Amino acid sequence: MMMMVSAGELGVYVVESKGGAIACITLSLLCLGTWPALLALLERRGRLPQHTYLDYSITNFFAAIFIAFVFGQIGESTPEEAPSFITQLTQDNWPLVLFALAGGVGLSIGNLATQYALAFVGLSVTEVTSASITVVIGTSVNYFLDNKLNRADVLFSGVACFLVAVCLGSAVHSSNSADVEAKLGKLSGDCKTVSQEEYCQRLFGGEEEEMENVKEGTAPFLIALENKRAIKVLGKSMVVGLSIIFFAGLCFSLFSPLFNLATNDQWRTLEPGVPKLIVYTAFFYFSLSCFVIAVALNVTFLYKPVLDSPRSSFKGYLNDWNGRGWALLAGLICGFGNGLQFMGGQAAGYAAADAVQALPLVSTFWGIYLFGEYRRSSPRTYALLVGMLLMFAVAVGLLMASAGKRETR
Repeated sequence: MMMMVSAGELGVYVVESKGGAIACITLSLLCLGTWPALLALLERRGRLPQHTYLDYSITNFFAAIFIAFVFGQIGESTPEEAPSFITQLTQDNWPLVLFALAGGVGLSIGNLATQYALAFVGLSVTEVTSASITVVIGTSVNYFLDNKLNRADVLFSGVACFLVAVCLGSAVHSSNSADVEAKLGKLSGDCKTVSQEEYCQRLFGGEEEEMENVKEGTAPFLIALENKRAIKVLGKSMVVGLSIIFFAGLCFSLFSPLFNLATNDQWRTLEPGVPKLIVYTAFFYFSLSCFVIAVALNVTFLYKPVLDSPRSSFKGYLNDWNGRGWALLAGLICGFGNGLQFMGGQAAGYAAADAVQALPLVSTFWGIYLFGEYRRSSPRTYALLVGMLLMFAVAVGLLMASAGKRETR
C-alpha cells in the first residue's frame, strides 16, 4: 500500500497524503466487511455466539497492541508535540483517554448486538441498516467536530444516500421474510407450536436431510439450516431482528465521534502543554475497553444466555475448538480494519473515513457467495436488494469525494 508518511520528524508513523488516507480507508473497508461473515458462518455451523465472540475479542485486542507498539513507536519521540505511544502512557491526558474508552464501549456493545442480528435478519440487511444509521448520525457529528473539514454538499448528499439505504434495507428484510413464509407455507405460521421433527416429517416426508443434500433457498434448506444453527430464528418476529440492528447502529454511531474527540481534543479538555493523543494511543485505550466489556458480557451470557441461545460455561468455552481458528482470524481482521480506519480518518477527516460503513457491499458478497442469501427469492426482493446496493455504492463514492486534508503541523 503506497502512502506518504512522516516518521522521524514527528516520532510516530503518520499518514499525510490524501491518497494514503483513501488507501487506508479502502483496505479498512475490505477488512470490516469480511469479519462479520466469519462470525455468521460459525453461528450457522452451530457454534455458540458467546464462544465465538470471546475468541474474537482476544485477537481483536492483540491487533491494537501490535499497532500501538509498532506504528506508535517508529522514529524519535518528541514529547511536546507528537510523543510515542509508550511516552503517552505516563502523560496527564486522562480526559482524552476517557473519550477513547467510551468509544470502545460503544463499539463493543454494537458488535455484540450485531452478532445476534446476523442470525435474525442475515448478513446483508444487518450490515446495511447498522452501517447506514452509523453514517447518518456519526458522520454528521464528525463533520462539525472536524471543523467542517469535508465538503458539506458532497458529504451530506452521501449521508442522504445512506438514509435511503436504511429504508431499502428494511424493505429487503420484510420482502425476504415474506418469501420465506411462502416457501414454508402454512407451517411458518405454526412454528411456535410445531416441533422441528414435525417440520421435517411434513417437508421431507421422513427423516431430516443434511444441508448439503438440498438446494439453497428451498424450504428443506431453511429447515436444515435452522436445526443446525446455534440461534433458532424461524417464526420469530421481524421486529426483534430490526430492533437489534437499530440498537447496534446507535452504538456504532457513537464510537467514531468519541475517537475523534480523543485524538483532536476539540473541547479543549487538556491542560496547556499536554499533547493530544496520537491515533495509536487512542486506539489502544479504545480497544482495551472494547475487550473488557466484551469479555464481561460474554462470560455472563455463558451462564445467562439471551435470545434463546443455549447455556454454556467457561469450561465449555475452553474446550470448544470447533471453528476457533475462524473466530480468532475474525478478531485480527476487525482489529486491523479499525486501526486503518482511524489512521485514514486522522489524515482526511473522520467524516470521510466513515466511508468504511459501505462494508455491506463486501458483506453482501460474502452473504450471497457463502450462505446463499436471497436464493430463489421473489423478483421484488431482488429489485430492492439491487437498489439498496446501488445506494451504498453512490454513498461511499460521495463520502470519499468529500475528503479533506487535516493539517498535521
